[in-house]
Amino acid sequence: MGTVAAETPRTLEEAISQAGGAVELLRSSAAGAHPFPGIPPEFTNWRDEQRAWMESVALFEMSFHMTELRVWGPDVIAFISELAVNRFDNFQITRAKQIVMVGPDGRFISDGIVFREGDEAVRVVGPPTASNWIQFNCETTGHRVECARNENMIVPRDRRDLFRFQLQGPNALALVQEASDGSLPEIEFFRIGEFQIAGKTVRALRHGMAGKPGFEIFGDWDDQFAVREAVEAIGTKFGLKKAGSTAFGTVSQESGWMPRPLPAIYDGTDMKGFRQWLPSLSFEAAGSLGGSFASDDIADYYVDPVEIGYENLIHYDHDFIGRDELRNRHDNQTRTKVTLVWDNDDVFAILRDSLQPNSNRPKYIDLPIPVYASFQADAVEAGGQCVGISQRISFSSNAGAILSQALVNLDRAKPSTKADLVWGEPNSRRTTVELHELRSISVTVAPVPYTRKSIAED
Repeated sequence: MGTVAAETPRTLEEAISQAGGAVELLRSSAAGAHPFPGIPPEFTNWRDEQRAWMESVALFEMSFHMTELRVWGPDVIAFISELAVNRFDNFQITRAKQIVMVGPDGRFISDGIVFREGDEAVRVVGPPTASNWIQFNCETTGHRVECARNENMIVPRDRRDLFRFQLQGPNALALVQEASDGSLPEIEFFRIGEFQIAGKTVRALRHGMAGKPGFEIFGDWDDQFAVREAVEAIGTKFGLKKAGSTAFGTVSQESGWMPRPLPAIYDGTDMKGFRQWLPSLSFEAAGSLGGSFASDDIADYYVDPVEIGYENLIHYDHDFIGRDELRNRHDNQTRTKVTLVWDNDDVFAILRDSLQPNSNRPKYIDLPIPVYASFQADAVEAGGQCVGISQRISFSSNAGAILSQALVNLDRAKPSTKADLVWGEPNSRRTTVELHELRSISVTVAPVPYTRKSIAED
């Protein structure tokens, strides 16, 4: 008799069950790094596009890759407050806020940016992990709220309701002042202002994504062409470079933001309802876990908001999911976020050896973004012991080296501390990972955000 094929799982919970566990599910996925749809890899070249946000001004396209979720109703602020570790009772219409969310165990689920669109309406912009968690709670809460999803453009379609792009770098303010033809108001940090570009009404959020002050400009989808044309024409005198998807994928490295850690949703009875709600084709279910850090316990890959740098955003004076558990974690921290600067000689040796026709060659380092999984986790070692986990990785032209953001033990976090990063994926079951041997790369601890000056002065 022939074997009966397993039914296709419908939910994340079913996918975990069929795979034999969350680690097995994610470690067998062929998915690579999260794509940036809608724009070419390079407009000029990624090296100059990287330098632009430090030396002149860079345009980052944001209309295509982020999920947007509108939430509205008379209880919208109370609802958002119950999901966020940070406070929203002071959330005005002229503001945007980062929202940081944890699960019942106090560990990190996702973050995003919330725009206040009206007295009873907000818009959440960010990764699908943020919108998924908020939408699930919107559909199951007792609060008087509704939500509508505006999916990203990974599956192409003709339009969305808003266009969105950022101008970042030392020349960003002067460019926007000229493009607005005198209509630009004074906009404080993380506040929203309204003005005109090319006769079209736009709004802008003032904030810095690449470590420099800048603007996130957004408006009606059909107005984007006139707005872009005006900005790009004026931008020639300010050294404007449009950043392609390759450079965009590296922008968080120097600013220190850790994008998309593994959400703490894959175990525990408290999260079972969410796992049963998430489709098997969701980002959380279809994503991959890669890198040299290997554990059979999915919880070893989770993080909390304090250790990834959100301590100053947490307000315990309001009730939110996971508050008491997060407070306990807050008082018992063992790790902190750092930048790791990879040794160029070790990187060069791996690049050279990975091109040889030998069966024992190392894992290829793909520049400028060596990440090869949806969720990267590489072991950081010292004295033969694991002392941290490296996550987001990219080469920085401004640093002249590969940088990664890592969580390391508190006693290993001082700048200039040396360690070794294990490069490769032991016993990989993913078809996208070539046969290779593990290699060690010397790394040096640097501050977050990264500055080359900080290293030179130590």
